[in-house]
Amino acid sequence: MRIERLKQRAKDLGLSYKKLSELSKVPLSTIQKIMSGATASPRYETILALEEAVFSVSPLPEKSYDTAGTIISEAAASYGTSQSDPIEKKPGEYTLEDYLALPEERRVELIDGVFYDMAAPTGYHQFLVGEIYHTLLSQAKSRQTDCRPFVSPLDVQLDCDDKTIVQPDVFGTCDSSRFKDGRYYGAPDLIIEVLSPSTRKKDIVIKGAKYAEAGVKEYWIIDLKEKRIMVSVFDEDIIHRIYGISDTIPVHISEGRFQVDFGEIYHDLVNYFPELKD
Repeated sequence: MRIERLKQRAKDLGLSYKKLSELSKVPLSTIQKIMSGATASPRYETILALEEAVFSVSPLPEKSYDTAGTIISEAAASYGTSQSDPIEKKPGEYTLEDYLALPEERRVELIDGVFYDMAAPTGYHQFLVGEIYHTLLSQAKSRQTDCRPFVSPLDVQLDCDDKTIVQPDVFGTCDSSRFKDGRYYGAPDLIIEVLSPSTRKKDIVIKGAKYAEAGVKEYWIIDLKEKRIMVSVFDEDIIHRIYGISDTIPVHISEGRFQVDFGEIYHDLVNYFPELKD
């Protein structure tokens, strides 16, 4: 049923297999096999990436898309420091210089030269991020290790170039030498993102692929809507695991020395935000 819905949605939008591959980051050959029926039971992560791609696309004006087919906000297409000094570039051409020229109150991320607006986080988003950070920090201090977690907003110059600046909800590193000019330079060891309706596609599809490419070792995606945590470990053999919202999850790259008890965190979370119980 999910595959049939995917096929119908892609047809309604007029998406070719090539465009669907660009949007979802799923290899073209894999999409061809799924859509033709040659692959009857695709991997869960593949179906999720395809769903996030096709159901986040709507028939918007042409100017709402960047050259790769990625949807960005219309406001993100042109920024400037003032009316007399506009930044007028195409998506894909923006740089660190343009990012630093934005008004301080404007929260965006820069990924491969494209600006993405960041909506204000919800209370339960911040509660969850704070609890994860506190848990990891307490463990790092008790183990007297140089590894430390950091919490957004903090700029991460992911590719060590001037085309990508992200602000992960939580990230962990054991290398303090990577901080330069107040920013983290390079790929952190661990990144944790909490999904929100406005960031689902970006966090799952766009940033997931970007983090793997940049050299992030482990990536967690927390999905409160579906009550699950998706963990990807990017090494020679990429590992994908899905946990429940009440599971205790080890940081795999630490060989289990660090872990987060989401059962305890979620219990406290729903006490503050009972609407999340449903």
